[in-house]
Amino acid sequence: MSVYLHQYLRVFQFWHFSDSLKRALEEKYPQYNTAQINIQASQIYKFKSEFQKEDKIVSYDPDTRFYEIGEIISDYEYNKQLTEYHNIRKVKWEGRVSRDTLSTETKNTLGAISTIFSINEDAQKEISSSSNKKITEIKETTKLEEETTKLEILKEDTINRAHEFIKDMILKLDWKEMQRLIAGILRGMNYKTRISSLGSDRGRDITASPDGLGLEEPNIIIEVKHRKGQMGAPVVRSFVGGLRSGMKGIYVSTGGFSKEAHYEAERSPIHIRLIDADLLVDLIVENYETFDVETRRLIPLTKIYWPDLESN
Repeated sequence: MSVYLHQYLRVFQFWHFSDSLKRALEEKYPQYNTAQINIQASQIYKFKSEFQKEDKIVSYDPDTRFYEIGEIISDYEYNKQLTEYHNIRKVKWEGRVSRDTLSTETKNTLGAISTIFSINEDAQKEISSSSNKKITEIKETTKLEEETTKLEILKEDTINRAHEFIKDMILKLDWKEMQRLIAGILRGMNYKTRISSLGSDRGRDITASPDGLGLEEPNIIIEVKHRKGQMGAPVVRSFVGGLRSGMKGIYVSTGGFSKEAHYEAERSPIHIRLIDADLLVDLIVENYETFDVETRRLIPLTKIYWPDLESN
């Protein structure tokens, strides 16, 4: 027996999971891209063909914050008499669960990009055992602390995943785009930048300074290496050798640096900073609000908000 979460259904008057269905969706929703069309077609197919009688279904009502629990008792039907949704499956509602009584782990599983998706076994058991229980205020300090800790762990996990996804986006950029990204980050940090023209740049892919001419300090020279392999001590030593007194250097390598390279940078008489892909992600996140449109297009991100548990 399958258990599904049905958050909301946008059901259409189409019959088969096929190219004809996708074409119909494209005509109905021209603003959708290919991925959205495929997702919608898949959802329609599941609703019409995969659901079976006696399957358990859970539908969330965000207004009441209750999960309604039921069982499918009919095959797929098309009913013109209904005022809003003509494509239906009848459900016998058997119970309800307040979202406030569920654990953080279960809450985290009850959400997905897709409207219809399967619920894992642990969440099924908790929802079943919590069905129709009276809602009471949680007074046990230890339980509150446990839930807070779990939410913090979930937050850290979400941040770490986002970090890796942003890094994936960086690594997909080509070399020219990478130069533009680095220059854009520096502009977001209130520097004016110049990207070197094609050809021999003598270790100066980008220059940055407060005035954009290098007359005001700091006068920063940036070298960018966009490749998989680590940079070793010789390349860092060569980079330092091309800098003059009063300059500062930034060496960017998406492939990272060897221990020897870091040691070479630390002992350099001229102040330089080595930036790998992880530090690059941190700089993007820290300064994204000040990025110009061109830089945001290279790494398009969406801001999300998380509960501030420390203020409660």
